Amino acid sequence: MYITCLDLEGVLVPEIWIAFAEATGIPELKKTTRDEPDYDKLMAYRIAILKEHGLGLKEIQDVIATIEPMEGAKEFLDELRSITQVIIISDTFKEFATPLMKKLDWPTIFCNSLVVSDSGEVTGFKMRVENSKYSTVRALQSIGYDTIASGDSYNDLGMIKASKAGFLFRSTEKIIADNPDVPAYDTYDELLDAIRQSMV
Repeated sequence: MYITCLDLEGVLVPEIWIAFAEATGIPELKKTTRDEPDYDKLMAYRIAILKEHGLGLKEIQDVIATIEPMEGAKEFLDELRSITQVIIISDTFKEFATPLMKKLDWPTIFCNSLVVSDSGEVTGFKMRVENSKYSTVRALQSIGYDTIASGDSYNDLGMIKASKAGFLFRSTEKIIADNPDVPAYDTYDELLDAIRQSMV
């Protein structure tokens, strides 16, 4: 039995931190896992910038409320869920993801959580498990599932390469060039076809 594991940001919804950077006019917040493979380092960098500018969870959530899924994402996800189980495995946080999951008709998501002070300041974060995407697909495999995985960033490569089939989706030229063994697609139709073929 198959489970397809999808990244969230850059695959189904726009990058939250890029949207927030544009809304606040703070270009430093545009850095994502496409740019920085070390997630702990990236989050420490983000939290320091939030503190410097006096921004907290509420301001981020206000921007997230304006974000819509990528064009065609919901239809792709609906079709995919009709042929296989799907879990979204994301390094985002439950405090960010909930309104986006509502817009996608509540798919299952495994993600992390923020540490937030009473005043709303983001002071830290808690990862669900170390190396969460890779660890999750290995755990699913250990209970009898074949996994198919797709994502766009450095932090997706572990689950992609550990799966029976894995695909890059709307990734960067550098990540694609550095991983020539991983098929890369730009449209939902292409990705859906590749997933279907890998299940044959």
